[in-house]
Amino acid sequence: MALFGRKKNDTPSATAVATTAVDPALAALTGEYTIDPAHSSIGFTVRHAMVTNVRGAFGEYEGKLDLNGHDPAHSSASIDVKIASIDTGIADRDGHLVSADFFDVEKFPLMTFRSTRAEQLGGDTYRITGDLTIKDVTRPLSIDLEFNGSATDVYCNERVGFEGSADILRSDWGLTWNAALETGGVMVSDKVKLNFDISAIKAAPQA
Repeated sequence: MALFGRKKNDTPSATAVATTAVDPALAALTGEYTIDPAHSSIGFTVRHAMVTNVRGAFGEYEGKLDLNGHDPAHSSASIDVKIASIDTGIADRDGHLVSADFFDVEKFPLMTFRSTRAEQLGGDTYRITGDLTIKDVTRPLSIDLEFNGSATDVYCNERVGFEGSADILRSDWGLTWNAALETGGVMVSDKVKLNFDISAIKAAPQA
């Protein structure tokens, strides 16, 4: 289902636009959605000491999806993540991550993403591009997402679901702390995989 836009090199002709009806199932998804943290996850994976992966997640965040089923290219997304809610399972490590060595949470409490573009890669796979801000650095980020579908839950909430990931270099956002290993290499890899598993609830229509 084409929730967002086509790739630039796959733009339909004016005739096709005029003769192609909007998919009713797609049109029905139009609206504003709020990300449900109780059924979502925003996390990361990073290589530690060159030999294993450490996984973590953020427990507190807010986000909105504005889906336009009539003109999917005008859909958008925004997320605000509270860095202090980071959880890797080790309190001392979490304390180091929120310190000035890494995120410096006292000065920069939020990590934010604001979409600027969306495109369909094929089938239910999409790419959302936007601006990711960490500390005082803003850089473009593209996130590949799979649309998992829509459903009405037992509480009559209309939901949509997406999951996906993106690889970044943390040094691009000023997260450069590291320590050299005696055997060669470094303690923390520069490459970090961001992981997203999103469930969002549609807002009730305005009276």
